[in-house]
Amino acid sequence: MDAHRICVLMWFATVLAARADGPSDNVAEKVRPIPPAGIALPEPDLARLKAGLEILQREIADLPAQVNFKPALLELLPDVQIYEKAVRYALDYNEFFNVREIPVATELLKQGMERALTLRNGKTPWTTATGLVVRGYVSKIDGSVQPYGLVVPESYQAKSPYRHRLDLWWHGRGETLSELNFIDQRQKSPGEFTPSHAFVLHPYGRYCNANKFAGEIDTLEALEHVKRHYPIDDDRIVARGFSMGGAACWHFAVHYPGMWCAAAPGAGFAETADFLHVFQKENVQPTWYEQKLWHLYDCTDYALNLYNCPTVAYSGEIDPQKQAADMMAKALEKEGIRLVHIIGPKTPHRYHPAAKEEINRRIDALAERGRERSPTSIHFSTWTLRYSRMAWLRVDGLRRHWDKASVMADLLEPREATIFTQNIDALTLTFGPGKFSLPRPTPEFAHPGVPRTIPSPPVGMIFITIDEQQLQGPPAKSDRSWEVHLRKEGDKWKVVDKVDDGSLRKRHGLQGPIDDAFMDSFLFVRPTGTPMNDKVGTWAKAEMTHAVEHWRKQFRGDARVKNDNEVSLDDIAKHNLILWGDPSSNQVLAKIAAKLPISWDAKGVWVGEKSYDPGHHVPVLIYPNPLNPHKYVVINSGFTYREYDYLNNARQVPKLPDFAIVDIDTPPSSRGPGKVVTAGFFGEQWELPK
Repeated sequence: MDAHRICVLMWFATVLAARADGPSDNVAEKVRPIPPAGIALPEPDLARLKAGLEILQREIADLPAQVNFKPALLELLPDVQIYEKAVRYALDYNEFFNVREIPVATELLKQGMERALTLRNGKTPWTTATGLVVRGYVSKIDGSVQPYGLVVPESYQAKSPYRHRLDLWWHGRGETLSELNFIDQRQKSPGEFTPSHAFVLHPYGRYCNANKFAGEIDTLEALEHVKRHYPIDDDRIVARGFSMGGAACWHFAVHYPGMWCAAAPGAGFAETADFLHVFQKENVQPTWYEQKLWHLYDCTDYALNLYNCPTVAYSGEIDPQKQAADMMAKALEKEGIRLVHIIGPKTPHRYHPAAKEEINRRIDALAERGRERSPTSIHFSTWTLRYSRMAWLRVDGLRRHWDKASVMADLLEPREATIFTQNIDALTLTFGPGKFSLPRPTPEFAHPGVPRTIPSPPVGMIFITIDEQQLQGPPAKSDRSWEVHLRKEGDKWKVVDKVDDGSLRKRHGLQGPIDDAFMDSFLFVRPTGTPMNDKVGTWAKAEMTHAVEHWRKQFRGDARVKNDNEVSLDDIAKHNLILWGDPSSNQVLAKIAAKLPISWDAKGVWVGEKSYDPGHHVPVLIYPNPLNPHKYVVINSGFTYREYDYLNNARQVPKLPDFAIVDIDTPPSSRGPGKVVTAGFFGEQWELPK
């Protein structure tokens, strides 16, 4: 090998090492950009791609006006728009990372035009095609078009009543995985696993976030879109992924355990602290509230939930990311469950062929058996009402967020539900039509060891024993459905007509922290008035600009933005409102300022009796919108992790709780919006902590 080639290879290896996760990514002052800057395109290619994009954009804009374009076809417009967006983002934001992507963009423009012209004529051949198919949908979060890939089995027939198994496959980390590259991959490679007669869904996950936050919702939205358009068997959906995708698989297995017939995570990470110490060699020093917020995504905290989700883990024997399954095995052992952990002998960060065969044997058997839709026994734990459901059990209230809550519930034939809870004060048991058997009549019935204080009920009545307290539930209904709501008042449980009594309290989808507002439809509200002072006004403007830019970079959508004087009643009804500025500069914030738990005026920022100088302090918080308490209002914040955290997916967890006071005399950095001088969580009734 000549000296020049050796030098080139050494340079290439150095570049790869510099871009890999590791100690070099632990310096907050030297954060490399993610996604990286693209290459400069040759002018002829740039001009040609821009011209082609404009033609496709005109065709898409003109489609709804065509004679043959029926209203029902509007839902299929995203199947065309994904191609336009992929090329537009790459052009507008300098996201061509290699010259090989130029012909890819050319081909995607061609494919987009072919779909558009076919759709113009009322035809949709890709919706019945087999093999590798790319589809798109419109996300509720920001109205953006998002792509996903499908492997459609050859046995699929559009009008057949047969319902297919579906395997989800979450992709690994890819810092250059633009929409352009994702669509190209999904049209060329079927991926790691292609079970016979099964669909395989490849979510994009909104880029490179380990399917957290908006990436999490992407999976749920893509899955629902697939189920609307293809015959999928709800009871044979398998969760799978490797590396970053393995982390996503752990996450979905423990946070949504009732959705899958089986889970097969490979490598990845399962929690924050130990992984960053082992894999990243990082000396992790969280604040007290950051450490509490690890309970949102640390899968080890939810290990109990695998009681109801059969799981087969995989690791290479010499892969550092074997750490994830090892940590989950320890957490499961504490719950009395032994993890099935297939290990590829002497294998680094990839699948071993023999291990793949063993994994497939086990997962195929579980998929054939199918999900237990109405299990007789549920073991479930959570730390937040964001994750509150397993099959027929829903947790509706916690005594204290971010402390472990758990429930074990058993249906005992013929007419008994036995429940034990910890840190829970409201829950619901619900069975839809046809899912609950009417109890069999028995002349005498008593639960062993529990003396009866009420007589045996008539046929259809159900006993509930909760935390050793006996209650009588409502009767089962004639359509074989049943539902009961339980609420704890003091230390006594009661059967109630409904859980929601209209009071201000934390509930699913309205429980914080700040990042939770960006898992549903949101609207940035730009101030148009005069700020209290120039420093606050300048900071708020810069932070909003940062939030818009980084939403696009990290979550691949264009945030909705409106001026404060343009916000409508419809906006208030539909969106979480993200208000920027202060009560003097933002009209919407001025309307609700007096109803927020933190006061803010020209004299001070007040958190209870504590006051902060408004000249250089800004409150950041999330709260139920006083104008619509079914939605959030957020003051002066986008998602709370920043550039430093983009470098390793395990860092991508909330960095602020429900509220914080930020001293803006300290400039924003790669780790925060300024100096956080105080922060905390609101209580279960959204009150300030005592």
